[in-house]
Amino acid sequence: TCDIADLHLPIKPGADIALFNGLLSYLVQQEKLDQDYIDQHTQGFDAALESANSGSDPVATASAVCELPVESVGRFFSWFTDNEKSISVYSQGVNQWSCGTDKVNSIVNVHLATGRIGKPGAGPFSFTGQPNAMGGREVGGLANQLAAHMDFVEDDIERVGSFWHAKNMAKQPGLKAVDMMDAVDSGKIKALWIMATNPAVSMPDADRVRRAIEACEFVVVSDCVKHTDTTACADVLLPATAWGEKDGTVTNSERRISRQRAFLEQPGEARSDWWIITEVAWRMGFGAAFPYSKAHNIFTEHARLSGIDNSDSRDFDISPLASINETQYDQLSPVQWPIKAGSELGSSRMFDKGVFFHSDGKARFVPVSQAEPLLRPDDSYPLVLNTGRIRDQWHTMTRTGKTPRLMSHIIEPFVQIHPDDASEQKVEQGALASLSTRFGTMLARVQISEDQRRGSVFVPMHWSDVFSKSGRADALVNPILDPVSGQPEFKHTPAKIEHFKPQWHAFVLSRNEIKIDGAVYCAVSRGKGYFRYELAGNAIFNGAEKARELLGAEGDWVEYKDDMKEVYRGARIVDGQLEGCLFIAPRYELPERDWLGTLFTESELNKNDRASLMSGRPGPGKKSEGRVVCSCFSVGYQTIVETIRDNKITDAEEIGRLLKAGTNCGSCVPELKGIIAEAGLEK
Repeated sequence: TCDIADLHLPIKPGADIALFNGLLSYLVQQEKLDQDYIDQHTQGFDAALESANSGSDPVATASAVCELPVESVGRFFSWFTDNEKSISVYSQGVNQWSCGTDKVNSIVNVHLATGRIGKPGAGPFSFTGQPNAMGGREVGGLANQLAAHMDFVEDDIERVGSFWHAKNMAKQPGLKAVDMMDAVDSGKIKALWIMATNPAVSMPDADRVRRAIEACEFVVVSDCVKHTDTTACADVLLPATAWGEKDGTVTNSERRISRQRAFLEQPGEARSDWWIITEVAWRMGFGAAFPYSKAHNIFTEHARLSGIDNSDSRDFDISPLASINETQYDQLSPVQWPIKAGSELGSSRMFDKGVFFHSDGKARFVPVSQAEPLLRPDDSYPLVLNTGRIRDQWHTMTRTGKTPRLMSHIIEPFVQIHPDDASEQKVEQGALASLSTRFGTMLARVQISEDQRRGSVFVPMHWSDVFSKSGRADALVNPILDPVSGQPEFKHTPAKIEHFKPQWHAFVLSRNEIKIDGAVYCAVSRGKGYFRYELAGNAIFNGAEKARELLGAEGDWVEYKDDMKEVYRGARIVDGQLEGCLFIAPRYELPERDWLGTLFTESELNKNDRASLMSGRPGPGKKSEGRVVCSCFSVGYQTIVETIRDNKITDAEEIGRLLKAGTNCGSCVPELKGIIAEAGLEK
């Protein structure tokens, strides 16, 4: 996203409020407020402006706090001011802070001040991290919500309780995720049912969370994957259906409800979540409250609840769908809420008339001030740890980690660091590093890049114990929360990094999955027809013995060893096919794995392949594709480099025309541009 932007503002971590408060002050200074909109449709502007006051030169003030060039901030402010249409898209980089709610309000404030809400091409737009996050909120899927966008206020509690005939209706919000795990840790919660999530990996201070789940008296986990870090803590596993096996509805970020129809049969004993909950309820004696036999029953009940006492007083309303029969439900076309009586298409735009969901119909400005993160870098932890996602993985890799194509680009945890910080902290490109905070430690492969901000390091949050030993990023993250949203501060934890020097480094490629013992570091990924293990350790072992222990002794062995240099390479061949290989050395520079991996697809190794095995490089007449850059079309780095040089390519579109790389999802285009730049041929 930064790569294709006309202007990139690499702000100081946490400085978002200063940026948008500066913008609000600038709008006032330039007399670019929509005063009529403020007067007619909002409340609280004066207090918000007073809190945002950035002095006589808001551009200079914001640039100083955000550590940005004055020219860049001035350009952003003038663009926002001079263009009536502007959309502020934000996601976890804004949300996942101890003051994330204030950050969002600072963004909303500038849109209210300019009347840029509810109009085409204008508004604050939250991108959620889940495809059905909107649907989860509609049904009350947060601890501080009731169903159908109702809250824990007296009228809503009474309304929902009456609708459900609930004699013991909850009167106050439940515990949010981190607070819930605190209660599990202290023993206040003694039974836990975890559905479709992996908190032993994904929660902040993840080591403590895992210990809490392990110590809980009774833990049930519903999942479509058997082996996760969380299922390992469970007393009972309930097999749930996966996405393609589900039947129901989902809602996307534009409030569009879509009918999802299963295209696969439910395998084995796997069942839908609603069915599992209903069956448990019946067995506990609450069957009368769970009279559901089909997804259609639940949807129409949900629609009825959304319309009760709702004469435009609540945003979520799909009550006209309460009367649809099963056939109509099965044929339901995508529709946006709110849906009013007599409307089949729903409402494509909200707030277009300047009416908001408060008793007076007016939106609220919220005064916010720039606040520093509660934990700051110091001499012991001089760097800022930021966690996030990489392009080919999803959450904790429980599904994407099983797909060779998605694992081919980045196969192990890494820490990205600026060259100046790498030099200062004495860590090397491609080596392992130990990353530590006050909460935990991890091992990761060093990736030195000028794309990384000085003073900050980035670690992907995907890896779990299932795919890596000592590679869980959220074990390092502090558990400090936003007091309103309950979001943890995933984006800012003081950290330190140190060079990690084990006695040996190794990799294993094996046609079959194997169990690795004795390594302090192990990352596993799937290739096409084989498993790949990146290893490091301190316990000395005999390479030939270890190779046979891991890969089996039978068959033909091709081996090379140098006892003086402590180098061993061995490969096992059975019936002409490569069954596995082990390469070990004191340093991390080992032969490339990608070409060796392609040998697992060969029906029989020829003489040249066998001769080349120990070098890790292809013999005469063959070439290595190199590491995969474009996962969609499995195009390797070496192929791209050669194509660039042979054709004197100067832009990524030319690569796409010749190799298809970058022409599908497009997420590898920035990397393609970087490779062109490396070749010195960019325009």
